[in-house]
Amino acid sequence: MVRSSCGEAMPGMWRREAGTVVRGAPALSERGTGPFAISAGFRIPHVPTEWAPHAHPLHELVWVRGGTLTSRVGDHIFTVFEGNGLWMPAGVVHSGRATAGAEFHDALFAPDRTPIAFGEPKAIAMTPLLESLLAHLSRTDLDPPARARAESVVFDVIQPSARQFALQLPGDPRIDVIAEALLDDPADGRSLEEWARLLETSERTITRAFRQTTGLSFAQWRQMLRVHRALMLLSEGFDVMTVSETLGYAQPSSFIAAFRRVMGTTPGAFFAAADAAS
Repeated sequence: MVRSSCGEAMPGMWRREAGTVVRGAPALSERGTGPFAISAGFRIPHVPTEWAPHAHPLHELVWVRGGTLTSRVGDHIFTVFEGNGLWMPAGVVHSGRATAGAEFHDALFAPDRTPIAFGEPKAIAMTPLLESLLAHLSRTDLDPPARARAESVVFDVIQPSARQFALQLPGDPRIDVIAEALLDDPADGRSLEEWARLLETSERTITRAFRQTTGLSFAQWRQMLRVHRALMLLSEGFDVMTVSETLGYAQPSSFIAAFRRVMGTTPGAFFAAADAAS
């Protein structure tokens, strides 16, 4: 059965799931790193959890297991799934949402003691070595020399992911209503012609606006949005048939083909590769 997504629709984000807990800035922003460069930990939100826009004084790296995290940064939505993390530079305002039961991991980096510089949000490849090192650094019984050695290896192995996967929102009043409608219901199948008629504009205007603001056509942008949503649903354990129906595809084969066009592989192969890498 498809889970209900009834609830308030947040501008520029997915419709809020029923039962979602909305929080302010997470407590991790106050945790700090003490005398060291990195502080790591994890928690499991037992209900869908949303964090209001906030910023941290420290760099933050987040990753998940058994679910997904989405983050809104300016006019971009980032989807964090297994095998990838998201680096959030200090001072960057962002909001976030984690699915219920997801194992939510985070590491905080002191900017003045971190010799790597990612000036903007960036997908990070969460290799088994990197995850093991950060799990090691979550221990409270490490002596300073052991912690310093582990931190130096983290700085050596942390690398951007080969796939920087983000959905750019239009931010254009001519087409924002289309983007919001699709975020609220990715299965919305209204055609370009139908949208033009509803908005009392031309198909050419809509097409030009999408190209100018996102670099994609209307059809390509909708396909990208649906794949973002598919990653969330598949990570939560929904099967391909259910996901294809939820996203408005007539046949699972159509969904699989669309997923392949965006991600370069089928859903099954994509998640098998992520499992093998973790």
